[in-house]
Amino acid sequence: MSELDEIDRNLVKALARDATQSAGALGRRFGLSQPATWRRIRRLHEAGIIAGRRLDLDAEKLGFGVTVFLGVKLATKGRVSLDDFERAVTAIPEVQTVEHVLGMYDYRLRVTARDISDFERVLRRRIMTLPGVGDVEANVLLSEERRPGPL
Repeated sequence: MSELDEIDRNLVKALARDATQSAGALGRRFGLSQPATWRRIRRLHEAGIIAGRRLDLDAEKLGFGVTVFLGVKLATKGRVSLDDFERAVTAIPEVQTVEHVLGMYDYRLRVTARDISDFERVLRRRIMTLPGVGDVEANVLLSEERRPGPL
């Protein structure tokens, strides 16, 4: 896709704030017809600039009151151990994100649980038994003031 123009950048920003906005509403806001807006959004999808849409759930209201970030250092490294670990950890429903990172740890996990004892169960029975797991460091989320956006 060629360079984004001002309207494309504005569409991306508007959709990043609220992906439920209709093409008609966005078109009126930016001086385009509904079909022209829809074509631009489709082009942004096809170019991979818009990769999808997400539903933002309130974990606490759904009964998940604890979020913990885990740093995981693998005991053994290699392509096979990375693949085995990633395959196993992504099968755990309480693990919300799996990030392969550089630094002290190999992976950063975001884990949600009902409470601390539920998190302990997930940690002991599911995460610590994964292939290749070595050192683990846990950081409990106290508050989340700002959610990072794409722009």
